[in-house]
Amino acid sequence: MNSPLLQLLVLAGIAIFLILRLKSVLGTRDGFEGPPRSERAGAAPQRRDTFEVIEGGPDYDIIDNVSEGSDAADALSRMKRIEPSFNVAQFLQGARGAYEMILMAFERGQLEDVAPFLDEDVYEAFAQVIDARQEQGLIVEAEFLGLRETKLVEATLSDDNRAAITVRFVGELTSVVRDANGEIVEGDAKTAKRQKDIWTFERVMGSDDPNWRLVATGE
Repeated sequence: MNSPLLQLLVLAGIAIFLILRLKSVLGTRDGFEGPPRSERAGAAPQRRDTFEVIEGGPDYDIIDNVSEGSDAADALSRMKRIEPSFNVAQFLQGARGAYEMILMAFERGQLEDVAPFLDEDVYEAFAQVIDARQEQGLIVEAEFLGLRETKLVEATLSDDNRAAITVRFVGELTSVVRDANGEIVEGDAKTAKRQKDIWTFERVMGSDDPNWRLVATGE
């Protein structure tokens, strides 16, 4: 097989992998939730957050993430009553992946792939920053290194079943900004920086739309 054809096949394979990864993180039937651990190849034995809740007993999937008896715990419990398949631990696992995907799309100025998962106001705010960078001829080169913290800080459920979950992320990445000549004007490619964000995701529980959308950002 000649070299150009081989390179084309490799690039096509990478593109298919990235598309499937995006869909698995953000577009699953249960929003951020992935398939049950028991259905995954080589899955480890179930942890207690996957056990069926005994009637009258504590729901560790909830109280492992928020204080028992808190408003957030009550909201999460009501979400589960509307949508029994909802799982807090799996939501947070998906939120971690969504954070990396959306953050890197913003850093690299490539919002198209994550647009369906952004509220219109958030998309416009991100797009304005990206447009401003492009007008100045600036290019961002970033690499995500990992997350140090993912913490659920608030959960609410409105009368119309609109759920909102706020998550605090602490990530690490390297990032440099180059000008039109390729010179670094900000950052250091060899030094990791800590990125702190508080994001709120929203979705109508029980609706046909499976996607949680990013509706607010802060620090």
